Amino acid sequence: MLTVKKIVSYLLIFLVLVFTVIAILGIWEVIDLDNVLRKIMSSLIVIFAAAAVVLFIFAVLIKEPEKVE
Repeated sequence: MLTVKKIVSYLLIFLVLVFTVIAILGIWEVIDLDNVLRKIMSSLIVIFAAAAVVLFIFAVLIKEPEKVE
């Protein structure tokens, strides 16, 4: 069961990274000098959201079970 969780976790991380790259490429499709600050902030928000999802996946799904001694 732990192996399946790890495989699914890495698959989810991969999907998050792919969608993040697609979102950033969509935000930066045409660089208009008037909208650079808005695009920079949009990119940072997308990167932050992706990092939060990856952190959640690592914290919840990939976490090793604690051994009781």
